[in-house]
Amino acid sequence: MYIENRLEELGIKLPIPAKPVAEYVPAKQTGNLVFVSGQDCRRDGTLLYEGKVGKEVTPEQGAEAARQAMINAIAVLKMHVGDLDRVKQIVKVLGFVNSADGFVQQPMVINGASRLLVEVFGENGKHSRSAISANELPFNTPVEIELIAEVA
Repeated sequence: MYIENRLEELGIKLPIPAKPVAEYVPAKQTGNLVFVSGQDCRRDGTLLYEGKVGKEVTPEQGAEAARQAMINAIAVLKMHVGDLDRVKQIVKVLGFVNSADGFVQQPMVINGASRLLVEVFGENGKHSRSAISANELPFNTPVEIELIAEVA
């Protein structure tokens, strides 16, 4: 329960993952890879922020939203694998940022998610990543995060 203890040390209580609002599953495994569907920045059922980063949402708030989206992704991963100590490594993060026209700091926003993975999983949390601008995201969330993890 090393990872669970680490989450507790960081003051993070994983939420119960929300049920999908459309036709998809929260996580899908093939071999040792688990693909976690896109997660937004809801906490207790409410988005932390709404709108475009660089307009209604500051880059710092966007990074906080990305961190919360990653907490939600880790919760889905835990629901799927049962024990987070089964996670051998985080392989890939795909981050979408609901970006205002001219906003080009998507990597800094998604750093909020990437930093959390290293805080939680240490070296095994280092991952490849894409940080993509989006014109709109579902429910007007400022970020959406997908995750691919290798499990034992």
